[in-house]
Amino acid sequence: MAMTAGDIETMIKAAIPDAQVTIRDLAGDGDHYAAEVVSESFRGKTRVQQHQMVYDALSGNMGDALHALALQTSAPKQDAG
Repeated sequence: MAMTAGDIETMIKAAIPDAQVTIRDLAGDGDHYAAEVVSESFRGKTRVQQHQMVYDALSGNMGDALHALALQTSAPKQDAG
């Protein structure tokens, strides 16, 4: 069974409460999404570590209920002031 964008966002926010999550359905089929996740908890972590945090949040749904997820992660931009 496919996941909705809302399901993905809810799971990410449950595991990473401060995350700002933007989900786009890339193909209109409920199987291919792009996610942008911004969280302070990513600061100081490698991109691989950041992505692993998001995949962990999806509780094993990658490759099953969720076929493809194009993922962008980052820490919030810091003010220059």
